[in-house]
Amino acid sequence: MLLTITDVHKSYANGRPILNGVSLSLDHGQTLALTGESGSGKSTLLNLAGALDIFDAGEISLGGTNLSTLDDTGRAALRRERVALVFQQFNLIPSLTVGQNLSLHARLASKHDPDWCDHLADKLGLRDLLDRFPENLSGGQQQRVAIGRALAPRPSLLLADEPTGNLDEVASTNVLDLMLALVAETSAALLLVTHSQDIATRLDQQVRLSGGLIS
Repeated sequence: MLLTITDVHKSYANGRPILNGVSLSLDHGQTLALTGESGSGKSTLLNLAGALDIFDAGEISLGGTNLSTLDDTGRAALRRERVALVFQQFNLIPSLTVGQNLSLHARLASKHDPDWCDHLADKLGLRDLLDRFPENLSGGQQQRVAIGRALAPRPSLLLADEPTGNLDEVASTNVLDLMLALVAETSAALLLVTHSQDIATRLDQQVRLSGGLIS
């Protein structure tokens, strides 16, 4: 398995538990939707899988690397080289063009491939927008740039937290279609947090987080 989460526990700073022994696994090329009520710990679990936060107990392994053994430098390297994240907020750099935003993460990871970035631009319908700045794009266009930026380094694992939450229904469908097609093309694994059952049913697997546990 690419990603293995085993009996993971996490509490807030005040000691209140949010994850009470969560376990799941995901392999290369698989897609999994994580659903649940607001405050159920979905984003927390996503952040733990992406080495953005530290869990209290249990084990998370990505490609054979035990995340609990990594220091801050190791976690940063893992995020830079093997994991990519897409959020509800697009988080594009306003002073960079679409083309520069698209290639940014790949360049930081020393994995920039101009041909692959060109392919992503074509697939995502960004070819004619490469010289524009984010402020001149629609929400759907900005999210397509964010997806391309995430996939430019060819990550093993793509984590997406409500990636269509700020989009209308048409843009949401288009963005999801493109994301799933590109994930399939790269054989990356996708763990996606969503409140939408319609979106969840588009993925290979669905699990629900409730009371700090997978149900």
